[in-house]
Amino acid sequence: MTDLEIGGTPSVVRELAVRLHDPPKVIVEVACLAKWGPTADQIEQGGVNVFALGAKGPTDIGAIWRLNSLIERNRYDTLFSFLIHANTATTAMKLLHSRLRVIQSIQTTQPEPRWHWMLQGWVQAAAERIVVPSESVKRAAIERSNIDATKIVVIPNAIEPREFVRSQTALDSSRPFPIGFIGRLDPIKQVLVLVREFAILARQRDVVLYIYGEGVERKIIEQEIQTWSLAPKVLLHGAIAKPQAALQQIGMLVLPSAAEGFGLVLIEAMAAGVPVIANRAPGMWDVVRDGENGLLVDVSVPGELAKAMRELIDDKEKRMDFIEEGLVAAQKQFSWQAVLPAYKELLGLCPFRQPQRGLGM
Repeated sequence: MTDLEIGGTPSVVRELAVRLHDPPKVIVEVACLAKWGPTADQIEQGGVNVFALGAKGPTDIGAIWRLNSLIERNRYDTLFSFLIHANTATTAMKLLHSRLRVIQSIQTTQPEPRWHWMLQGWVQAAAERIVVPSESVKRAAIERSNIDATKIVVIPNAIEPREFVRSQTALDSSRPFPIGFIGRLDPIKQVLVLVREFAILARQRDVVLYIYGEGVERKIIEQEIQTWSLAPKVLLHGAIAKPQAALQQIGMLVLPSAAEGFGLVLIEAMAAGVPVIANRAPGMWDVVRDGENGLLVDVSVPGELAKAMRELIDDKEKRMDFIEEGLVAAQKQFSWQAVLPAYKELLGLCPFRQPQRGLGM
């Protein structure tokens, strides 16, 4: 993994590692190129060894040599890497250890930076398979990195529904109605668009907006809140280690991102019984069935997101329908019970296959 900070892909790595780790048959260990992060603590608490290689930046060759030493010492059979920097590192390891089985994962549809996709097109040659969480990522990998479609395996990201208590907030008709965003405060997430659309909604309905996350756009978002005189109605809560507590506080989740690989927070919200609104864009339309388990909105059209939020606030019956359909999707399509067998088959960990000696992630 590139890093083990708080985020969607680190969460997937955490859950996958803990669920696949089954000593003595299967040993899973996790390494990140960067320094130790909060998700590393969570993985260790799950009984899986974690190694932080301490790279000071993308060009820190020392981290690559430390990874090589780790491989030589622990003699992994398989390296399963996530995101472009880690995928590049596994390619280097394949050159040094031809016996290694390499699987890589792409988790984004974000078009920029373009050189990431160009580099992925080169490093994918070392991988036996490329795992992606959605058809949108598969299309992006084929078109931007020229990866053979037969090499790509689509396995959705997943959650454990039992870890999410059903929220009562979305069912409550009291005011103000709480709207939420959970994610990085990054330009690709388009939180500024959400704040501006919320300003329209706040003139029409009694509402509050809770923003959970940290990132490079925090100061700009704070300025936007001041510009629209929204300080009492928009609250920045900072980063959270896990989303459960936040989901209990909101009546709907809004994800206005320009692009996502999958949108893990959408299925987390569904598992908690929180209706969702998302941008009609890659990754999110792989999860949200418009008008069935949520709403898809073209957030580039001024006023459309505000209109969708108002519609969901006013129509409790529609909220209930989305909640029920979301709970079904979270359980049947996006639970680890449904998804983990696909990973086990890919890695050769099914009962009819010889178990691997060690898996590095």
